Formats: sequence, C-alpha cells, structure tokens
Amino acid sequence: MKADVAIIGDRFMLPSMFETAIRRKCGNAPTRRSYETPWPDVPMRHGYAEAGMDGLKEYQGGADEVVAQVGDASTQHFRGRYARPRRPLLPRTRGRRRKLPPSCQSDADRAYLVLSSLREDSELPPYTIAIIGVGKVAREEHLPVIAENPRFKLVGVVSQRGAEAPGVPSFRTPAELYDRMPDLSAVAICTPPHVRHEIAREALDAGKHVLLEKPPTRTMAELRDLTAYAAERRRSIFATWHAQYNAAVDEAKKRLAGRKIRSLSVNWKEDVRQFHPGHDWIWDADNSGVFDPGVNALSILTKIMPRPPLVDSAALVYPANRDAPIAASLVLTSEAAESPATRIVAEFDWRHKGDKSWEIDIETDEGDELRLTHGGSTLFVNGVKVVETPNLEYRAIYERFARLLDAGESAMDASSFELVVAAFRVGVRQTTVPFHW
Repeated sequence: MKADVAIIGDRFMLPSMFETAIRRKCGNAPTRRSYETPWPDVPMRHGYAEAGMDGLKEYQGGADEVVAQVGDASTQHFRGRYARPRRPLLPRTRGRRRKLPPSCQSDADRAYLVLSSLREDSELPPYTIAIIGVGKVAREEHLPVIAENPRFKLVGVVSQRGAEAPGVPSFRTPAELYDRMPDLSAVAICTPPHVRHEIAREALDAGKHVLLEKPPTRTMAELRDLTAYAAERRRSIFATWHAQYNAAVDEAKKRLAGRKIRSLSVNWKEDVRQFHPGHDWIWDADNSGVFDPGVNALSILTKIMPRPPLVDSAALVYPANRDAPIAASLVLTSEAAESPATRIVAEFDWRHKGDKSWEIDIETDEGDELRLTHGGSTLFVNGVKVVETPNLEYRAIYERFARLLDAGESAMDASSFELVVAAFRVGVRQTTVPFHW
C-alpha cells in the first residue's frame, strides 16, 4: 500500500498549480493523480463526488495558501477559512491507513492528503488505453502486457488495414477512435516511426496521454516538439527504450559506476527478413534502417556508461536500390574512456544469418570483463553469469507509464536517438549490392 494522492482542480485553480505547491513542500514522495472538473458545481467522476466532497463549492487564494491552510488529514475534516463542511470527506478504505513518509510531513502535506485516499494499487481505476498500429510488436509485446496489467484496460485498436484485437473494437483512424471514445485515457503508438509525430500531436489535441514505441520520431526536432506540446497540453508523453528495462542492464550500470572503459564493442546483428519480413517502409529515407534495432544497443550504452558516449565517425552501408542503411559501423568517444587509445565501437548489420547476435562486451580499467547478451537480459562478469532474466521489458515499460500518469509527468529521453542522428550526420555513405526480399 502506498499514498495515492488525488489533486483536485478546475480551469481556474489548475491541478498543476497544486502539483507545484506540494512539490515545493514535500518533493515526489506520494503517488499523484491529477483531476480537473468544470467550475463550480459539476461533480467529476474521480474527485469531488468520489471523495464525498460535493459540499465543497469554493475556495480562495493562491495554490500555496490553499495547500497550506485548507485541511488536516489527521482528522479528515477541512478547517480554515476556505471551506468548512463538518464531516469526514474521505471514505475509509480497506486495510490500515498509512501516513506519508517522514520526509513529507508538514502542514502542506496534511492539507494535500485531505484531497486524497490511501488505497491498494489494485483498487485504482485502470487507465483506458488504445493501440494505434497493430503490427508485429503490438501483437507480441503490447497486447499481452496490457492484458496482464491491472493499471490499464485495452478498449480499442486503430489499424488502417482493419487489423483487430480480441474483445475490443477496431477503428480505421485515430479520429474515429476519439469520436467514439471521448473518455479514453491514453494511446500507445506502434506505427512506423515516420508517421508518429503527426499521430501523437493528434492524440494530444484530443486530450490523450501518449506512449511512443522506439524510435519515437523521425527527427530530434519532432521529438522536441512533442515534448513541449505535451507539456503545453498538460498531458504525459513517454518515449520507450525497451532494452533499458532489464535487470542485467541495471547491474552493468552499477558495476561500471566510477570506472573507466578500457575497451567496448557492440555487435548487434540480425536477419532483416526474420524481424521485418516484407516491410518495405523500413527502407524509406525517413526511417532509420538498421538503426531500428541498433538504437536498442545505443540506449543501453547511454544508460550504463559512466559518461555519455559521442559519435566520432561512422560508415553507413546502403543497398544500391534502397534509401536506408542495411549496416553501419560506428566509432565512439567518451570521457569515460581510459585513454585516447581506448577503442569504443559498434557494428550493426541486417545481413546476419542464423541466430541473432545482440551483444555488448566491455573491459574496465580494473580488468573486469562485462558481457551483456540476449539484447541486455543476461550479464556475464569475468565469464560468470551473474544476471539472467526472462524478457520483461514491456511489462516494466507499462509499469513506468502508469507511474508517469499517476504523477502527471513525462519521460522523453533523447540521448540514444541523438547518437543515431549524429551517425547520419557524420557517416560516410557506402554502397553494396541491391536488396530484394
């Protein structure tokens, strides 16, 4: 059980104003959920009516004053000059009631908690979500993970091809989805990258939170635009880098903290015909070719390296009849390097035959050898397997998305995407034989 704080506001006293005031007082200790209601007397589904606050009609003053003076959680009554209904405002919940952490104890915290209830996570109403783009990744990862996560409820899918998902309606366009389901909480955008910016903006305009498959957009400018636009619309947006969500990656980061890198090599190779069978869009100029899987390795590097990696040079290999690279070789630098002679390289190749090879080998200045295999799910240290976990990346992604929605926050990390952009900027183009399916 943990604190689940409902921040209640309206178009004059915005929930974000309460967020600012309470963070100033107690940081990020509670889990927060923000709600907005029309002013002044219309109850909302998860706020005044649910908390028994229908008698509260008005308050005055700034957010800091309201937070500091309006209530006292120890008695569960309002007090002060803003509102005085003399009855408990919150229903009792199952299980014992808990206080906020000691670091979050102040008048403001008690007032803040008056607008909250403490509930088990499983008691929280699920966020309704729809998937836009029902392809291989959506079917293999998103659909099963959403089905097992009680914080989300799948209510629809969007597919131009008319693809369906069991038990929910399918729509041809996002506009049709939003028209039919105006109360939808969020969308997961699993389309090819070159159309995600437009689809994400449309979702934000419709008041929806957004989860973006990787890579989130075509360009850094589009990514920055979505980050700013989501903030303007007061909606959460989440750029997912699924390879980062592995226990082995976390352990590697811990073991590399404070170390220097003596050598590092990435070998990320697979057969494009196996992972993108017949997908001609991957060869378009506004997609990233072999960096579609390669960015997974780069996202791991940006997480585990003690200092950020930078692209020094690159060679990009294009089939003679295609507009995106089928292979790439990168030379990187970093302040984490032991010396100027330190070799940090990455090889990406879609022409690989047989089993995929998703591996990162690192030697530290103290002679320790780390090897991440199976896309980052397994870690060997000096030849000994120390972490091996099943593939739970997307489960962790949706757990984090729920936390972001609870807190009214976004996460749009661009560091690995910046490396891809840099590789295209400095890379030397090479041509190889034509590619045919």
